[in-house]
Amino acid sequence: MTTIQDPATETAVPAVATAVAAGAPRRRGGGDQASEVGRRSWWGAAFAGPHSIGLVVFTAFPILASLVVSFMNWPMLGERTFAGFSNYEKLFTDPIFRTVTLNTVVFVVLYVPLNLVVSLGLAAWLTPKIKHRHVFRVLFFIPTVTPIVANVVVWRMLYQPGGAIDATLQSTIGVHAPNFLADDKWAMLAVVAMSVWQGFGYNMLIFSAALDSVPENQLEAAELDGANAWQMFWRIKFPLISPSIFFATMMTLITSFQVFVQPFVLTKGGPGTATETLVQYIYNTGFQTQQLGLASAGAWVLFVIILGITAVQFLGQKRWVHYE
Repeated sequence: MTTIQDPATETAVPAVATAVAAGAPRRRGGGDQASEVGRRSWWGAAFAGPHSIGLVVFTAFPILASLVVSFMNWPMLGERTFAGFSNYEKLFTDPIFRTVTLNTVVFVVLYVPLNLVVSLGLAAWLTPKIKHRHVFRVLFFIPTVTPIVANVVVWRMLYQPGGAIDATLQSTIGVHAPNFLADDKWAMLAVVAMSVWQGFGYNMLIFSAALDSVPENQLEAAELDGANAWQMFWRIKFPLISPSIFFATMMTLITSFQVFVQPFVLTKGGPGTATETLVQYIYNTGFQTQQLGLASAGAWVLFVIILGITAVQFLGQKRWVHYE
């Protein structure tokens, strides 16, 4: 039996297939996609190149070079020889190094809590209910952006005998103010007070922004439950802003261990070594006595101290920092 096929059907199918194939866009092969990814990668590397080069030249290389120098006798001029761990031995047996390390710890212990308390207290006060609070924010932040040397010069004039503090005490209660910068009992307190005034504005802005982001519905619920302002702050606001507090604490700790300008300009590290800090000791060792190897060893000791405290803080954050 012979089957008869429709000639129109036989020619229609190839025609439709040809039309669809001609009109459909061609997909790129694997080679084209790989070349496109490669071009994008090259563009990304080109844009990141200047920053990467700067990071290597001005950060990574000096860090590694200072580690090498710390194991050598490296005068500013003269022969350089390998010294092994002798620079570190000199540091840990040097009474001045122990004194400046203790001074740095005292500064950190006094400065960090005061900075956080003042900045957090002002941020809690600057609620949206305060009129012109943006003006207060600017006024409180001005010392942070003002050149620190200018601030130190002004505070030096306040502290000196016959300055504003001394004149105010004489006119009000008839007594002279202590010679803050020449008395070893007052010098460190004077440096800490000036540093708190200089640096609390940055943390205040961080805390203020964090408090503004606290959900209003949680505050309203706590208020309906009868919570007072103190309970609302510690039970509601503080846990919610704890990540910001942790960040501010970490950054303040790191910068306080690196304090240099305030004691250097305000007291020159004096009287004696009462306000000399680790960074000032490193500076004096490297650029005054020209012992670059010993100065590099001191810098690495400071680095290890900061690294250790940072690690402890990160391990302890799980107990009090609450992330949503």
